[in-house]
Amino acid sequence: MKGELLDRYAELIVGFGANVQPDQVVAVEASPEAAPLVHRIVRGAYERGARYVDVAYFDPLVKRIRIETATDDSLSWVPPWLGRRILDLGELDAARIRLSPIIPPGLLAGLDSARASRDRLPSVREVLQTIDDRSIAWTISPFPTEAWAQVVFPELEPTAAVEALWRDLEHVCRLDEPDPIEAWERRIREIWQAASRLDELGLDALRFVGPGTDLTVGLLPSARFARDGGRATTRTGIQHMPNLPTEELFTTPDPERTEGIVSSTKPLDVGGSLVTGLRIRFEGGRAVEIEADSNAEALRARCATDEGAARLGEVALVDGKSRIGGLGRTYFSTLLDENATSHIALGAAYALPIGDPADLPRINESEIHIDFMIGSDEVAVSGVTRGGDEIPLLVAGDWQI
Repeated sequence: MKGELLDRYAELIVGFGANVQPDQVVAVEASPEAAPLVHRIVRGAYERGARYVDVAYFDPLVKRIRIETATDDSLSWVPPWLGRRILDLGELDAARIRLSPIIPPGLLAGLDSARASRDRLPSVREVLQTIDDRSIAWTISPFPTEAWAQVVFPELEPTAAVEALWRDLEHVCRLDEPDPIEAWERRIREIWQAASRLDELGLDALRFVGPGTDLTVGLLPSARFARDGGRATTRTGIQHMPNLPTEELFTTPDPERTEGIVSSTKPLDVGGSLVTGLRIRFEGGRAVEIEADSNAEALRARCATDEGAARLGEVALVDGKSRIGGLGRTYFSTLLDENATSHIALGAAYALPIGDPADLPRINESEIHIDFMIGSDEVAVSGVTRGGDEIPLLVAGDWQI
């Protein structure tokens, strides 16, 4: 990888993703392998006037050792200072940058997936609180580690696999454009315009129909796709990009009105355990059957975390103009795969898409938030209006509105 590419990437993350402000505290979280990019991010943040940059590295192999050797009853314990750190960042109206994946896909292969699912680190539930109160300007961006690259490109030698993954990321992050920020501004305007058209339809539900899928997801009355001009805005007015890259239009479902069956169209990584061939049946908004070709236990265990874990907290649409989807590759990383195709998420809902405060008590609450992909060119998406009409929305990845 070239230093120039890392420099451009760090500039995009710091200046556009997190939009670091003068005198702001900045947190950076990554695996140790990402240090070359982390160092550039730190320098860029200080050059923009950051007061302090706090770097936290999480070693994924330490996580595997814990799951291999720790006692069963200790695996779900989360050190309280990790959650307090996030809340303290919120009190400071900080920026938070995360380089993903910290846990490479398949890291926990060969371990009991139900046991492994008890250790949810490095994720902590306090993050969801700071998202809803909009206290932190946060962004998540990918960094190609060797372990991740070899899962995506198993036919290549490690060095070649990393180089191939970097080429993909340069494209999907628009770092191959003369002005990546302007390129992102154009794409965000496209996404915002599509979201606005959806909101004009007055949709009550979304329906997904395709191989192994016939799913209807009810929406809350004031749920909207177009919010904050296509970006997130903190309570102090700082605009930021939670996901970089991003291609999705998302909103908040009614947690009691999801019905039918759905098949995942891409493998799902649950904290290092790869779930393949996922199939879920919903009744009354709840996932009542979870089956998979591998590691179903990992997701079942997460869905037993609390009452809201087996209900939906997000539904998102992605069109065929996604650069990630256009490559036709599976990345085994939620950050990229969820921006390749339409998806839903089990667990916590986001308050951002809700227009009427009266709907806020109805959004789903949980300690987890797990996205999985349900879209493809074979899955048609339609909208059901409040008057009962069904309107085609996405067919073969193309907008019909």
